[in-house]
Amino acid sequence: MTLKAAFIGLGAMGEPMAGHLKQHGLLHAVANRTHAKAEALAAMLGVAAPATLAELAAQCDVIALCVTADADVLNTVDVLAPHMKPGTIVIDHSTVAPDTAKQAAARLAAVGAHFLDAPVSGGVEGAKNGKLSIMVGGDAAVLERARPMLEAYALRITHLGDVGAGQATKAVNQVLVAGIAQAVCEGLALGEALGLDPERLIPTLGAGAAGNWFLEKRGATMLKGQFSVGFKLALLHKDLSIVRGIAEKAGTSRVVIEQSLADYAELMRQGYGDDDISGLVRLKRSHQ
Repeated sequence: MTLKAAFIGLGAMGEPMAGHLKQHGLLHAVANRTHAKAEALAAMLGVAAPATLAELAAQCDVIALCVTADADVLNTVDVLAPHMKPGTIVIDHSTVAPDTAKQAAARLAAVGAHFLDAPVSGGVEGAKNGKLSIMVGGDAAVLERARPMLEAYALRITHLGDVGAGQATKAVNQVLVAGIAQAVCEGLALGEALGLDPERLIPTLGAGAAGNWFLEKRGATMLKGQFSVGFKLALLHKDLSIVRGIAEKAGTSRVVIEQSLADYAELMRQGYGDDDISGLVRLKRSHQ
């Protein structure tokens, strides 16, 4: 049976993900906080943009979310739940706390629906190219039912365990993202200060032990002062605020988390919240 899918949250990640579902013949409806945006995309893709989430819930059997904050996920679930058919699957691609995922799952279970926490990694490029890494928590059988939908925009889908395990994995992912950004931005600021040619420096570094995705994708653009290409630093700051609480509870080191929270808060204060996370190089250049 072909899945009848909906996508809620049409930001920099959600819009291309919805587009991949349309290309695979799965997308039935879209929704967004700003309804006009949903209507515009729906017209372009030839799908529905129901006036209410209640209508959308009644029409679809798999609903993906890609929204900003924990409260957005829970509020959306609360609006959808009373109108869903039993067996409906909600897949949450947002980055939220594991406890939020568990609350959402419990609220949906009460109406006979299912929940997968399925945060993604791979950046805006990964969403556009259909090559995201998806880390999934939830029931394995539910994941198998939802797999055709996830495969529309995934390079890798990994089942990590029960509900909450996907978000726990994303927390680890965001610590690594933040730490790598710290190192790459600091290193390239040093290279710039030493007068090294970035066109030779970056490929040389990338070919050795210092090579990584962030250096390859953001190294050249950050040194050209181009900061609109990827994941907004204000969103990483939001994610790391969640991760801080998870790390505190786990009792692990938070050095990278705290440094990155402070740095991105400073950049936001300076008006750079919409820059991608490589905007961190601004602080590294002038650090005395």
